Amino acid sequence: MATVCEVGSVPEAFADLVVQRAPRSIALSGGGTATDCYRALRARTPDWSGVEVFFGDERSVPVDHPDSNEGMARRVLLEGAIPAAIHSLATAGTTPEAAALAYDGLLCGYGPLDLVHLGLGPDGHTASLFPGSPALEVSDRLVIATGDDLHRHPRLTFTFPAIASARLVVFTVAGTEKRDALAGVLAGDVALPAARVRAGEVVFLADAAALRA
Repeated sequence: MATVCEVGSVPEAFADLVVQRAPRSIALSGGGTATDCYRALRARTPDWSGVEVFFGDERSVPVDHPDSNEGMARRVLLEGAIPAAIHSLATAGTTPEAAALAYDGLLCGYGPLDLVHLGLGPDGHTASLFPGSPALEVSDRLVIATGDDLHRHPRLTFTFPAIASARLVVFTVAGTEKRDALAGVLAGDVALPAARVRAGEVVFLADAAALRA
C-alpha cells in the first residue's frame, strides 16, 4: 500500500526525506521535477561519502549530452560531492544491450537498494517503462535496453522486478499536467505503468496541483 503525502514543495519534501532516511544506496531519476529535487537536496549538503549512487533509467547518449540523466545529476547534485561510488548506467557497456546486461549483473550482486527515486509522466510512465511497452512484462531481468519510435533515444531502464527489490521507492509528482496520471495510478489503473510499481515501501510526494481536481 502506497503512502501519499501532499506537500507544499515537492523538491523540499524530497530533500527532507532523503536527509532523514540517509540511504546508503540511491537510484536517481531524470526530468524537470527530479532536477528541482536534486537542487534542493544539494542545498542540504548531505554527506555522500558512504553513499553508492545508481541510475534507474537513462537515454543511450553520452553523459555530457543535454538529455543524459546522469549528466544532469552530476551537474545539479553530485558536482563537488564524493560518493562512495557512482555506478554509471550510460557507460556500463559499449552498446545499450551490453550496458543493460552489465548493470543487471551489478544489481544482482549488490542486493536491495535503499532508495529508488521515480518520476511520473503525464502518460503514466515511470523510469523508461512506457504504456504498452514489452518492457512492462519483463520478469527475468533487473535492467534492460528498450525504446520505440515515439521516443528520441534508445533507453536503459530498471524493470519492475528491480524496482520491487528496493527498500523504499519515492515518487515525486508536481504540477497540473500530472494530475490525471496520478489519479489513475492511485486508483490502480494497471494500464499506467507507475500503477504497477511495488517495493518494500512506496511513497508519493505530490503537490496540491497534482493531487486536486
